[in-house]
Amino acid sequence: MPLPPINPELAATRKQLRERAIAARSVMSDTLRAEFTAAIESRLALLLAQLDARMLGFCWPFRNEPDLRNFVRQWLAADVQRRAALPVVLDKAAPMVFREWWPEMPLSVDRHGIPIPANGPPVVPDVVLIPLNAFDAAGFRLGYGGGYFDRTLAMLDSIAVGVGFESGRVASTLPQPHDRPMAWIVTELGAFAAAR
Repeated sequence: MPLPPINPELAATRKQLRERAIAARSVMSDTLRAEFTAAIESRLALLLAQLDARMLGFCWPFRNEPDLRNFVRQWLAADVQRRAALPVVLDKAAPMVFREWWPEMPLSVDRHGIPIPANGPPVVPDVVLIPLNAFDAAGFRLGYGGGYFDRTLAMLDSIAVGVGFESGRVASTLPQPHDRPMAWIVTELGAFAAAR
């Protein structure tokens, strides 16, 4: 289902917030990005232990987002009962599905050039790590504007954990009625329960 239209002025402001966050991330040095990502991983490890995650949804890194692939590999290796999954867009206007992923599995590439599991039954993660562009303390985020995660989270009973760099934090993302807040936000500065 397509997202409802929003006021053009509000849409333009949200687009500016998104673009500023992406730009701030893109000028970050590789060294600083690696340092911040390592800090994020240490916070995530503690949070996932607290949440007792067994099936972890995560996203392949895109446009200088924190690269959590090695973290997920290590998280899987620490317990053979753990499983991980990647989101797959089957239809532009429908919720995504998650398919199981494991290190070294062959992957296809979607229309955005993002690697995905080509086949496999849908699975339901109990925790989903969701990339953040701009985000606020209430747990609302701005993705890339397609509404994929909003549609998906509306259908899942998964704990949503937003993951990103502090440079994307804003006072408000100006959330809309269809926006789904994260339960947690994790950045290089810590893991924060969304303020309600």
